[in-house]
Amino acid sequence: MPLRPHPANPRYFQDAQGRAVYLAGSHHWDVVQENGERPGGFDFEGYLDRLESWGHNFIRFWAHEAWTHEIRPRFYLRSPDGRFDLTRWNPEYFGRLRERVVRAGERGFYVSVMLFNGWSIHSKGFGNPWDRHPFNRRNNVNGVDGDPDARGEGSDVHTLRVPAVTRLQERYLEKVVETVGDLEHVLWEISNESPRKSLEWQAHMARRLREIDGGRHPIGMTATFPGNRNEDLFASPADWISPGNQGGWRRSPPPADGSKVVLVDTDHLWGIGGDAGWIWKVFLRGHHPVYMDPLDGDPIREAARRAMGDTLRFSRRIDLAACVPDPKMYALVNRTPGREEMLLYLPKGKGRIDLSWLRGELRAEWFSPLDGRTADGGRLEGGKARRVRAPWSGGAVLALTPPTPSLPTPPSLATPGERGKGQRDTRDTKDR
Repeated sequence: MPLRPHPANPRYFQDAQGRAVYLAGSHHWDVVQENGERPGGFDFEGYLDRLESWGHNFIRFWAHEAWTHEIRPRFYLRSPDGRFDLTRWNPEYFGRLRERVVRAGERGFYVSVMLFNGWSIHSKGFGNPWDRHPFNRRNNVNGVDGDPDARGEGSDVHTLRVPAVTRLQERYLEKVVETVGDLEHVLWEISNESPRKSLEWQAHMARRLREIDGGRHPIGMTATFPGNRNEDLFASPADWISPGNQGGWRRSPPPADGSKVVLVDTDHLWGIGGDAGWIWKVFLRGHHPVYMDPLDGDPIREAARRAMGDTLRFSRRIDLAACVPDPKMYALVNRTPGREEMLLYLPKGKGRIDLSWLRGELRAEWFSPLDGRTADGGRLEGGKARRVRAPWSGGAVLALTPPTPSLPTPPSLATPGERGKGQRDTRDTKDR
């Protein structure tokens, strides 16, 4: 069974076994189509190796209708004169899409399949891709004109203005569902950063896709550009969304309210950005972090990549379906009597935490997001607020779990070189 919003805690998805699923992963532009700039092509298997080494479980697959450079493979075959024939699908593209989505699933990844791309229809300051778009009247043999006002761009393509274009797009949805819709690890994304006037079109495509797919897979809508308003996404028919940067999502993501599953993608906040601390904030506010990754050696990005794997491992240590974010802290809290637990991130490694809701005590364990060190924190008693301090300077994660865990505790999360370090007792320092 494909993922679906969890009925008891719709901040998360639910898998076929009824477990709450937290997604953490990344994406790169060349995962299916390439622009010829990478010698030897994109090493997809090596890419999966890297994601696996970081402990991710999610990939966003890009789709490019057009780009400022030539991209391959395209959705449609070309006629002898080089123009696209919009009645003939390109088996190379759909074969590669199928092969790579299947392979990602075999390696343990959920895959979001992007369907359309707002960067394919008009210039957003980095060149105009419309000259290469299949719906440009000069580029197809079928007489389809996605720019009826001859403005030199394809913004109308992501609206319902041109019925011939809409029919072709609906046929494309049918083809994609036919290609990968039988796979249970698939999610759909309608479009990447189409302009705000595309919202009606995106909603139409979401409803049509749900009909074609039989409602099997979750459908996502992501930030529009230009003109994004996050409230439009929350009011949309999508099952999951990715917000833009308004509302503090870069600095301090707001707590998830459960109205949508929220995949917080750095693509729509910085483009490329976000550090390990930001990853923990997203996770502990009840969201899912997604990272647009240039696959370079930058140490800040390397720490963020590993942080996504760390958050995923911690999500499996707690009863995620019973956890809700605390609005005053970066924390997930399970207040179920007899199963209380708490996981929080302290950006400065110290702070005051509210345990007034807790009756009894919890076992404390510290974790360093930067180097993987762990430390025993002793026991913390509930009933009031407590001041805590990590045994190192800088950001720290504090896991508070039952003295006798109700869930299996996995091996230590310390890195091999760090095991045995920082193991001094850091019991409650009491209020001062």
